[in-house]
Amino acid sequence: MIKTLKFQSQAVAKPYFMAALLLFVGQIVFGLAMGLQYIVGDFLFPAIPFNVARMVHTNLLIVWLLFGFMGSAYYLVPEEAETELYSPKLAWVLFWVFLVAGALTVVGYLTVPYAKLAEMTGNDFLQTMGREFLEQPLPTKVGIVIVALGFLFNITMTLLKGRKTSISLVLHIGLWGLALMFLFSFVNPHNLVRDKMYWWFVVHLWVEGVWELILGALLAFVLIKTTGVDREVIDKWLYVIIAFSLMTGILGTGHHFYFIGLPGYWHWIGSVFSALEPIPFFMMTVFAFNMVQRRRREHPNQAAVLWAVGTSVMGFLGAGLWGFIHTLSSVNYYTHGTQITAAHGHLAFYGAYVLVVITMISYAMPLMRGREANSQRAQSVEMWSFWIMTIAMGTMVLALTGAGILQVWLQRYSTSPQPFMTVQEQLNFFYWLRLWGGVGFLAGLVMYVISFFIGGEPRTAASVGGGNARAVPAQRA
Repeated sequence: MIKTLKFQSQAVAKPYFMAALLLFVGQIVFGLAMGLQYIVGDFLFPAIPFNVARMVHTNLLIVWLLFGFMGSAYYLVPEEAETELYSPKLAWVLFWVFLVAGALTVVGYLTVPYAKLAEMTGNDFLQTMGREFLEQPLPTKVGIVIVALGFLFNITMTLLKGRKTSISLVLHIGLWGLALMFLFSFVNPHNLVRDKMYWWFVVHLWVEGVWELILGALLAFVLIKTTGVDREVIDKWLYVIIAFSLMTGILGTGHHFYFIGLPGYWHWIGSVFSALEPIPFFMMTVFAFNMVQRRRREHPNQAAVLWAVGTSVMGFLGAGLWGFIHTLSSVNYYTHGTQITAAHGHLAFYGAYVLVVITMISYAMPLMRGREANSQRAQSVEMWSFWIMTIAMGTMVLALTGAGILQVWLQRYSTSPQPFMTVQEQLNFFYWLRLWGGVGFLAGLVMYVISFFIGGEPRTAASVGGGNARAVPAQRA
């Protein structure tokens, strides 16, 4: 069955999704290189030192997720607004600008010493480089702002000329917040305390603030499309979830202010509101299961449903549970900057943002290829990729958690603490386990990409459950 898009301009999301997956593979490859460097210290040295591999790994994470968010918006907004995208041509131009700028930046990291790169790109004029996740040279940061403004102009104009829905409005607030928070990356005061404050305004208020709005909107959109539950029901859940996300996430920034020189009351503010941060993620889990349970249709794209439910569960575990275990100031005093932090970061990013982008790609890609869902065989491979990636990520996170607990005990809590490098040598078992988890994750990701190339008869609603698809009552889309 040939199925066309509701609006032809939605097809502009396809190159964004393809670039996102390509960059995702690159991110994991550099992550594996770093994992091996933890064990074999001179692996790839001096061609790719650890600090360069880490820079590329984290920067690719941010860039590919941004590609995923932009592609998701270009697909979602026209359908929600019930009108064509304001300017598909602008979306294509911005795609190539962003892709080329990102590629040149990675090439710069790999071929030019970082200090020399800073000198070549005008860091003396406006010092913005040298901070984790925000290592990009000044021209790249300016380019990101230009791309973001063009992107926001495009989708905002689309929204203004069409239907306004809760999902599109929440998504817009999240995307505008993302762009505005990034402007703090241009502020780099000489005072280290203020510098760290502004840095967390970007990093924390992205991942534990405005990105959660984007997450909620994308998840709600896919659940409406795949379950047939009334929009009014999903809207109410969405409003409650984002309200709790912002209430806890904004003041939850305080858990980064514990030990950077700010007043002691941040210990209480950060601890209390960070302890509440798992609530919106738990609500998201209940929300997803509730919607699937109340579904009024059996959608043929069951792989997308699996990714959506997986997003809510793994997001709660990574951002909620693993975040909570070391967020209280009295605990964070010992765990800050250890492998426990790395365990939380990996699982939180995977559960909350990696999975929701893959959810959107899994739902939208078949439609952009003229079918409602991929074949049964392709979806089977895709579902296996979900389980392999999730189990592999679980292996990595448990390994890092074990390494972190031992690190805290030997290095910080013991009556005779050992030096950092002495402790690192005793964590090799966990690092090997983490490395093999990474290999498994890459295998699962490759399976996911391969699933797009598996042919077969497209799955339809009538074929789900042996032809016993539920009828969808008349409702507002």
